[in-house]
Amino acid sequence: MINNLSGNRKFILAKIIVVTSGKGGVGKTTSAAAIATGLALRGNKTVVIDFDVGLRNLDLIMGCERRVVYDLVNVIQGEAGLNQALIRDKRTENLHILPASQTRDKDALTLEGVEKVLNDLAEDFDYIICDSPAGIERGAQLAMYFADEAVVVTNPEVSSVRDSDRILGLLSSKSRRAEQNRDPVKEHLLITRYNANRVDDGDMLNLEDIREILAIELIGLIPESEAVLRASNQGVPVVHDDKSDAGQAYLDTVARLMGEEVPLRFHAAQKRSLISRMFGGGGRR
Repeated sequence: MINNLSGNRKFILAKIIVVTSGKGGVGKTTSAAAIATGLALRGNKTVVIDFDVGLRNLDLIMGCERRVVYDLVNVIQGEAGLNQALIRDKRTENLHILPASQTRDKDALTLEGVEKVLNDLAEDFDYIICDSPAGIERGAQLAMYFADEAVVVTNPEVSSVRDSDRILGLLSSKSRRAEQNRDPVKEHLLITRYNANRVDDGDMLNLEDIREILAIELIGLIPESEAVLRASNQGVPVVHDDKSDAGQAYLDTVARLMGEEVPLRFHAAQKRSLISRMFGGGGRR
C-alpha cells in the first residue's frame, strides 16, 4: 500500500499521464512509446519513464537500449543525476527517455523518490508519460499514483477488459488525487489489436460492448497491424510510420489526448475481394 506524503510539495506544472493495463501483452509499452513520440512530434517537450523495473522493454521499443548507462533506480537512490540518466531520442526533437533498471527489485522504487523525479522533470517538460508495468503490484501503483490522466490499454477480449476494470478501481481510489479529494484522474480507454473482421465473426468483443463494460471515454482504437511488430523489431515507435493504419491510429489518439475532435477510424470491417478470400491474402500494413 502506498501512503500519502506529508509536508509541502512543489506544484507540478507538467501533465502526468500513466499508460497502464491490467493484463500483460496488450501493447501498453508500444502505446506509451507511440503516445510520447506523437506528443513530441507536435512540439511538446515530452519524457517517457519506464516503471517496469526488472523487465525493461521501453528502451527496446524506442531503439536506445545500447545507450542506457543509468536508470530510474540509479536516480532515485542518488547514484546518478537525472541528466545522466535521461536519453535524448535521436529521431524526435523534444523527446527523452528515462529507462528502468533490469537488475534491481521493484522495491527499489520509493514514493518519495518517484515524487522527486517527477518534480524535477516537471521543470523542463510539458508531458511526463509513465509506462506502467501490467497488473497491480508496487511498480504499477507508483506509476499511477501521481497521474493527472490515465490511458487504460485493453484488447477486445473478456479477460483483458475485466482486468482493465480492476485498474479503473485502483485509479479511483489509490491515486494522490483520490487521497486529497481532488478532481479524479481523467481516464481514457485505448483499445489495441482490434480486428474488425474477427469482431464481425464473433471472435472478439465489439466496440460497443467494451465501452459499455468500462464506461470511460474512448481515446483511440488501434487496429491489428503488421506495422506494430515491424516497428518494434526495428526499435522505432510505430507512430513514425504514418502510412500504416496503426501509425495513423496512434496519431489520432494523440490528437484526441490534446483535446481535438477526430473521427474514429479502423472500426469497420473491410470487404475482401474474391481473390483475397480464396487465397487468404490482403493483410493491412
